[in-house]
Amino acid sequence: MEDALRNLSEHDLIELELIETLRFTSGFGYTRLDLHLGRMERSAAALHFPFQRRDALSRLEQVNGPGAHRVRLVLRHDGSLSLSSGPLQPNPDHWRVAIGKARLDAADPWLRHKTSRRALYDQTRAELPDGVDEVLFCNRDGFLCEGTITNIFVQRGGRLLTPPPSAGLLPGVLRQELLASARATEADLWPIDLDNAEAIFVGNSLRGLIPARRV
Repeated sequence: MEDALRNLSEHDLIELELIETLRFTSGFGYTRLDLHLGRMERSAAALHFPFQRRDALSRLEQVNGPGAHRVRLVLRHDGSLSLSSGPLQPNPDHWRVAIGKARLDAADPWLRHKTSRRALYDQTRAELPDGVDEVLFCNRDGFLCEGTITNIFVQRGGRLLTPPPSAGLLPGVLRQELLASARATEADLWPIDLDNAEAIFVGNSLRGLIPARRV
């Protein structure tokens, strides 16, 4: 990570942001709040961003209102925080997923942190083909990595399998919870595993697990 930081220009470092997207539900509060703040704290340490958990909690307490909300917490290089929120629409019954043409570099340290350096993901989502809800990326060796905004889960033998960080991906908060509870296990996965799966899911902490089918 240190080498990656040294390769950033001063302007790019100033513009760099850490991002956490959380679900807030009236009467329930935040979903996986500690895991989100823990991930931001670890990334802040790796990138040498000042981070105060109590300041983040103070910001997050500003969100209220009925129903479910999508809340975006942003940490800048100087330690300043910003917050935005809006209504969260219900999940669809399923998402249609396709394999993207771009290949990820599994050794890229930026993949392990949720930052504003996500041009490929944003562009891919902006250009989703008709009939596709999510694009899944493979790495240069052909292994499945992640989606533009989700982690990948393949059900086999009644177990959920998800690619390991060594494949090249952001360790998602939902993914972390599923691994910790032994509901999911890490395994190298190929695109063909999507076709042979008992079920496919994509998911993130904001929306949970969403059933998926390959198109």
